[in-house]
Order: sequence, then structure tokens, then C-alpha cells
Amino acid sequence: MNEPTGTSGAKPRRSRKTAAAAQPSGRAIGPTDITDPLLRHEAKRAFVWLGMAGLVALAVVLAQPLLVIFGGMVFAAMIDGGARLLGRVLPVGRGIRVTLVLLGTVAFLWWVAMFAGSQIAAQASELPAIIQTQALKSAAWLEGQGFRINMDNVQGLIQQALGGVAQLTSAVGGVIGGLTTAFLIVVLGIYFAVEPQLYRRGFAWMLPRGERDNFDVTAAQMGKTLRMLMFGRLVGMTVEGIGTWIMLALYGVPMAGLLGLLTGLLAFLPNIGAPISGLLMIMVGFSGGWEMGLYCIFVYVVVQTVDGNIIVPMIARKTADLAPALVLGAQLIMGALFGILGLLLADPLVAMLKVALERQSQRNDTQPSPDEPAKTGV
Repeated sequence: MNEPTGTSGAKPRRSRKTAAAAQPSGRAIGPTDITDPLLRHEAKRAFVWLGMAGLVALAVVLAQPLLVIFGGMVFAAMIDGGARLLGRVLPVGRGIRVTLVLLGTVAFLWWVAMFAGSQIAAQASELPAIIQTQALKSAAWLEGQGFRINMDNVQGLIQQALGGVAQLTSAVGGVIGGLTTAFLIVVLGIYFAVEPQLYRRGFAWMLPRGERDNFDVTAAQMGKTLRMLMFGRLVGMTVEGIGTWIMLALYGVPMAGLLGLLTGLLAFLPNIGAPISGLLMIMVGFSGGWEMGLYCIFVYVVVQTVDGNIIVPMIARKTADLAPALVLGAQLIMGALFGILGLLLADPLVAMLKVALERQSQRNDTQPSPDEPAKTGV
């Protein structure tokens, strides 16, 4: 008996062609396709979160190479700043100005190496003994005043401190650790400084089209902030180093050249370098008597007052004004995670993050809130 063909009864089965045409994409369903729109939306969100977690894990694994790349960017900002300053007095091409800055840097490093090898190396070998003697004298004086001090513990602390001082003075003398890392930072910095727009455009090309203009503005602000930050740091290092050297030499303080060089180098570490260099200076000064020790305290106060009240505020007006506690906390964290390299780059990293957050805050202020209706003209 034939089945009824009218509208009553079972619904006719759709052909594969009709089912495929019913899909939004106009193609047949694959074995990995998700047909439920809600499930597909949730799957996309899950993949985004998994991708973010993977990026975070990858950043942790590659933290050291990423820090080296950031160090190259910091060095490139210093080269770029010098080239821009030369551009105000020398009407030559950018390539020539970058070359002149690099040649000047090499000449300065060569002079420091020769100066350290001929004069400072001998003084550096005497510095640990002077520090040890003065520390023991100070502990004995405190013990004579009624303080209960374990001399064995003091001796152990002195030996640990001298180990760090010996490493620092040996670095000044030319025995520099992490030569490969320093070489990579210099090479990356040169490449970044020669063609900065090439790498900026390349990174912007990987971003969504709507975010490229914002990235260009943010990158320009970051570059200016980094240049001014490094310029202020170099000015502070120069003033503190040369000023300490001249003032100590005028009074006849021993190791004036070494103390000036250490003061200048340690000035690159804000909040940390100044107390260390001041302590070394004062201990060496008291080795020559009370008058010389008091004079070294006076020199330290004068140099730090000039740097803190004149140089730092002058540069801070044109760059990111960072809170000292924030910088110190970042230095402690970065130093514990990545050693001396993290300690050196903590301040620039915090400045870049601050610029990025301020730029994002400005964007959020200019964009209308999703809860508010869009304003239309009449």
C-alpha cells in the first residue's frame, strides 16, 4: 500500500544539499564544528583565556631574554638621545650622528679602562682592607659605649660585604661578568637606534588595525620618557662622579679617583647606589682621621643635595615622576628575580609601565561608557 504524500503524516527528510544551505556559513558541518552558538561563544572565550595563560607561561620561561631585549631598547634610547642632542648643533644625517655617539662611548670606555688599569686598580686592592679596619674600629667603639656586639658576627658580615665590594672593584678594574649579555644588549641597542621606525612599524603591523594609531602614540611617549630618564641618569652620574672626585682630591682624601668613579657608577641605581657609595666614602675618610671623615660626610651631603634638589626635579618635570618607594620595591623584586640586570632595568621598566597605564587611562576617559547613550548632534 502506498504511503500518503500529502501534508499529513511524517515530515519529508531534507537532502544534504538543503541542510548545508541552512548553515550560516553555507558549507557542510565538519567533525570539529560547534553548531550551538552559545557553546561556540564560550569555546572562543575559553581559547582566549588558555592563550593568555600560555603567553604568561611563555613570558616566565623567556623572562631573561626578554629582559635583555628591553636592555637593548634602553641602550638604544641613550644612543638616540645623544644623536638628537648632536642634531641641534651638527646639521648632518642621523646615521653620522649615531656613529659619533657610539665612537664617543667607545672612547670613554677605553679611557675608563686605561685609567682603572693604571691608577684605580692599585687603589681598589687597598679598599677592602681599609673598610675592614674601619668597620672593626666602629664595632669596638660601640662595644665600649655599652652595646653588646658579637665580634665574630661582625667579622662575618664584614667578609660578606667585602665580597660584594671586591666584585664591584674588580668590575671597575676590567673583570666584568656577564660579557655575553652586555654584548647582546649593545648589539641590539645599535640595531634599534639605527632604524627605530623599522621595528616600530613591524610591531604595529602585528596589532589589529584599529590599535595601530594608539600604539604609535604610546610608543612615541614611551621613547621620549625613556630618553629623558636616561639623560637625567647620565647627568646625575656625571655630576656625582666628577664632583665627588674633585672635592675629595682637593682635601687629599685617599682613593679620590676610585671613590669618584664608584659614586658615578652607583648613581645609576636610584635609592640604592647613593647610600652604598656614601658609606664607602665615609669609611675611607675616617681612615685618615676625624676631620677627614667629617669632610667626607660634608661632600656626600653636598653632592646628594645638588643631585636630589636640582638635577632630579629638573629632569622629572619632563619625564615620568616615579615615587621612590615604588622604584625601590621594583628594584627589590627585579633584583631578586634577575640579579644585577633586573636591578639596573627596574627603574626604566616601571617608567614604561606607568606611561602605558596613563595612556590607557586617557583612552578610557575619551571613550563613551557602554551604559551611557551615544551623543548625537541636533
